[in-house]
Amino acid sequence: MREVQRTLDPQTLALAAVSAHAAGVPFSQKALGDLLMLIERAERIRTQQSREKNKLYALHAPEVECLSKGKARKPYEFGVKVSVAVTHNQGLIVGAKHFAGNPYDAHTLAHQLAQTNSMLDKIGVKPTTAVVDLGFRGVDQDVAPVNVIHRGKYKTLVPKEKRWLKRRQAIEPMIGHMKSDSRIDRCWLKGGLGDAIHALSCAVGYKIRWLLRAIARLGIKLVFLRLLFVAILTSIRVNFCQFGC
Repeated sequence: MREVQRTLDPQTLALAAVSAHAAGVPFSQKALGDLLMLIERAERIRTQQSREKNKLYALHAPEVECLSKGKARKPYEFGVKVSVAVTHNQGLIVGAKHFAGNPYDAHTLAHQLAQTNSMLDKIGVKPTTAVVDLGFRGVDQDVAPVNVIHRGKYKTLVPKEKRWLKRRQAIEPMIGHMKSDSRIDRCWLKGGLGDAIHALSCAVGYKIRWLLRAIARLGIKLVFLRLLFVAILTSIRVNFCQFGC
């Protein structure tokens, strides 16, 4: 009977060589801890299975998730899920929040509304209507008394609400500008805190450019009058969308 010898893959050989070399080299406590962490992550990537849950996709960023896009051109993205809340008429960003662990879209709406409420609390405004895509269906009880409008309710909507639903599509080019102008598609900050800071910073940068465009178009006096008018509104309609960054 012929003996079949199995050759080790290059990753296994490299990990064994690094581990053996590290055992005989004096490292500082921090350097040794960082090296052992990288070895542990590399071993985890080497041994994980294709259908395994909670997989590790990047050595430098363990919080990265595989996000399903559902598009033929780009079915998957690797990053962290980010939700953006935008005012319905003016297109002003009033919330940007990251979500670790790739949660279901509908489970993030209550958290995004809580952030939006906290940001608008000083001007006495609360969202009363959330115009969302179909991924947010089934959470009407969780976010009550906010009225949730999506495509699944189209037959029961009044004409005014149907116009609001069409207007929701305006958030898609805004996300494109946030990716190209604010560079939200690539985060250079470390960890979950870095993802949260990056999402908020990109939203602030978009709002500053929005304000500068409004000043150039209307003049400074009319801009502040419009902002004052927005601040004293008793209700506000907000569009929601999520994407990976």
